[in-house]
Amino acid sequence: MKVGVLTGGGDCPGLNAVIRAVVRKGHQEYGCRFVGFKDGWRGAVEGRTVPLGIPAVRGILPRGGTILGSSRTNPFSTGDGVRRVKENLAKYEVDALITIGGEDTLGVAARLHEEYGVPCVGVPKTIDNDLSATDYTFGFDTAVGIATEAIDRLHTTAESHMRVLVVEVMGRHAGWIALHSGLAGGANVILIPEQRFDVDQVCAWVDSRFKASHAPIVVVAEGAMPKDGEAVLKDGTTDSFGHVRLSGVGEWLAKEIEARTGNEARTTVLGHIQRGGTPSAFDRWLATRFGLHAIDAVHEGDFGKMVALKGTDIVRVPITDATSRLKTVDPALYQEIGVFFG
Repeated sequence: MKVGVLTGGGDCPGLNAVIRAVVRKGHQEYGCRFVGFKDGWRGAVEGRTVPLGIPAVRGILPRGGTILGSSRTNPFSTGDGVRRVKENLAKYEVDALITIGGEDTLGVAARLHEEYGVPCVGVPKTIDNDLSATDYTFGFDTAVGIATEAIDRLHTTAESHMRVLVVEVMGRHAGWIALHSGLAGGANVILIPEQRFDVDQVCAWVDSRFKASHAPIVVVAEGAMPKDGEAVLKDGTTDSFGHVRLSGVGEWLAKEIEARTGNEARTTVLGHIQRGGTPSAFDRWLATRFGLHAIDAVHEGDFGKMVALKGTDIVRVPITDATSRLKTVDPALYQEIGVFFG
C-alpha cells in the first residue's frame, strides 16, 4: 500500500512527530510505502512531492514546523483543483491519504471523501484547540506554555514602570489560548472571542489593580471584540478559505485604556512565536499517538475518519463531526475565572 501524507494550514509544534509515527509504524508493521505532498493541498493540486521514508523522518521528533511544508490552499476554490488532486493521487499511485490539519484542511478531506470517494484519514492539528470531537489538539500545549512564559516575564516590567501591558495572543474564534495562558500567568483581565467585552469594565478592572499598587496585565485573543464594535483586522484581504487576517485588537485596546484611565499602556503581540519552535513533551506524546492510530485506520481501510483524543484514549470519529462546528469556551468556564479579574 502506498500512502500520501500532507500537512495543511498554519504550522505548529508536533507536526513532524505525527509524520514520524505514521512512517515508522507504517513501514515497520504494515510494509507501507509513503509519499509526502509539499505545502499541503497545494502540493496535491500541483503534483509536488518529496520522498518520505525512514531516513527522512530520523531526528525530526523535537523539530517544530513541518518537513513537508504547509499552505492555506483550497482545491475547491479553483475550477480544476479537485480534478488535479485526483489525477495526482492516481499518478503517484496513492492508495490512501493522511491529512494533518485543522478545520479547513480536514474540511477539504471530508468533502473529497464524501463527494469523490478519495480515501482520507484525518489528524487534528490546531494550536487554537477549537476542533470539536477531540479533547485536545497537539500544538495547543506548546502555545499555552510560550504565552504563559511571556506573561510571566511581562509582570516584572509592568510593575517596574507601573504601566498596563496588553498581551495579544492567537485565537480567531475560540479563546482557549487566552484562557489557559492568562489564568496560568496570573493575568488581571482575559478577553476572548466568545464573550464581547465592555471597554469601560476593562478600564475599571485596570483602575482597581492600580489602586492595589500593582500594574495590570490584560490578555486578549486576536478575535475578541468590544460590545459596540467589530473584529480588528490587519487588512482587508482573505485567504482561499475566506478568512480575514486578524491582528490589532491589542494595540487598539491599549490606546483605549490609556485614553480613558490616563495610565500608560503598551502592547505585546506574540503572533507566530506561539506556534514556532520545539514542541512540548505533551504535544510530542499526543502527536505521536495520533500518527500511530492514523496509520492503523489506513491499514484497516477505515476512511473518512479522524483520530481524536477522548480522555486518555485515541478514538476514531467521522471527519465531518470534527469540522461541522467549532469547540468554543463555555460561558460557565469563563465566568469561573472571573474572580481573578481586576
